Amino acid sequence: QVQLVESGGGLVQSGGSLRLSCLASGSTLFSRYAMGWYRQAPGKQRELVAAITSGGSLNYADSVKGRFTISRDNAKNTVYLQMNSLKPEDTAVYYCYAYDPITRVKSWGQGTQVTVSS
Repeated sequence: QVQLVESGGGLVQSGGSLRLSCLASGSTLFSRYAMGWYRQAPGKQRELVAAITSGGSLNYADSVKGRFTISRDNAKNTVYLQMNSLKPEDTAVYYCYAYDPITRVKSWGQGTQVTVSS
């Protein structure tokens, strides 16, 4: 099973930017996985932020469209989330996932904290 490790979280002021990275290991099948990011704020349900398929199709939550960009580098087994114009309501733990469409297994990272101060 693939292991996922997120990095790049931290504290940033409103209007600032962060880039999250998610490195996948333990599998040679990264290029066939759909990848994405969820987030969970305190007291709220986990929500999908952005996703990218193996073919490069993109999907974003309405709340982040125009501000966040998801991308992947299959040579580096890494998916990125570029977050611009951050708002306090973006504060959450961000989780990376990998979905294998063949086995239908979804794997998760441990999460990285993003805090946006006003």
